[in-house]
Amino acid sequence: MKIVVNTRLLISEKLSGIGWFKYHTLKRLVKWHPEHQFVFLFDRKYEDQFIFGDNVIPEVIFPPTRHPLLSYIWFEYSIVNTIKKHKPDLFYSPDGYLSLKLKDIPSVPVIHDINFYHYPKDLPYITSQYYQYFFPKFANVAKRIITVSEYSKRDIATHFNITPDRIDVAYNGANEIFEPLAEAQKVAVKKELTDGYEYFVYVGVLVPRKNITRMLQAFNEFKKTSGSKTKLVIVGAKMFLTSDMEKAYQQSAFKDDILFTGRLSTKRLKLVMGAAKSLVYVSYFEGFGIPIVEAMNADLPVITSNITAMPEIAGNAALLVDPFSIDAIKEAMLAMDKDETLRGKLIDNARIRRNNFSWDKTAGKVWESIERAVNIIRVVSI
Repeated sequence: MKIVVNTRLLISEKLSGIGWFKYHTLKRLVKWHPEHQFVFLFDRKYEDQFIFGDNVIPEVIFPPTRHPLLSYIWFEYSIVNTIKKHKPDLFYSPDGYLSLKLKDIPSVPVIHDINFYHYPKDLPYITSQYYQYFFPKFANVAKRIITVSEYSKRDIATHFNITPDRIDVAYNGANEIFEPLAEAQKVAVKKELTDGYEYFVYVGVLVPRKNITRMLQAFNEFKKTSGSKTKLVIVGAKMFLTSDMEKAYQQSAFKDDILFTGRLSTKRLKLVMGAAKSLVYVSYFEGFGIPIVEAMNADLPVITSNITAMPEIAGNAALLVDPFSIDAIKEAMLAMDKDETLRGKLIDNARIRRNNFSWDKTAGKVWESIERAVNIIRVVSI
């Protein structure tokens, strides 16, 4: 079988949640299936680390997709002849984009979530319009759809008018590098990062749906109420429309206790996350929430939201809060800060729950969906 893959988000030091999904699943599929050929389509010069085996043919297709208009050109024109030249059995797109011109080739996208449908104003106007117009069309031309949670499956089926039996769920995993730190490591990280003080940590891009503004406001109230020395470390790169976040930061009476690190390397993130008192991840929309699982792997208790996919992923391994309530987030911070027994219980629960999530399991589910799309029937010996 020959599979053409959209690999345009495999960019060193710029892997986001979707990029990590591509990296970890494709690395496994190429290794597990040397009998099949994969054609990787990049939109810029690629690095050898992303060519996972001798059964991969890489190609660079112009133009780089840094704007919705360029994405349209790339998918609807630039890659079409290249894909048809290879005569593949399947086109697989782990970031959800498809080409509407490839009607004779089965396509399988991974639509991680449809946050743009629920919160269109959280994105730049032209990006939001592109997603809202094209993604329902992508979903309807796909042979099968993969998504990352049961919540997203229901959401896509409902709002894009897709029958649920065409949608397969493949939970995300977490990078294997995340693991519990020794006490001496925690002390060293805290000494370097926060002058030795405890801290909450947030991990993720800084976009509106991540709810950074309310998290900052809740932290301000937490500090006023508790008098605690615990700080807040925010890890991630700025992206869209963060003026409200910046205003909340500037108005905080505890700016000296808030640290923005920007994007960190995975090795550095392992240390910063592992030394924290708790992860605070109170988005108002997630299709999954990879940092929740990373925190579980690091023996880090979690505060997260009680809506969308987050309760499904966190289960009993987190304090669940209303992300639209500053007071609810504050109260969770207070409880997590002072209650060692609570933190221990959540960590114990996470040690069990984290076994539900691994990139091996994710890749296995992806392959099952690909086989369904090309009508491969497994023969099971009895």
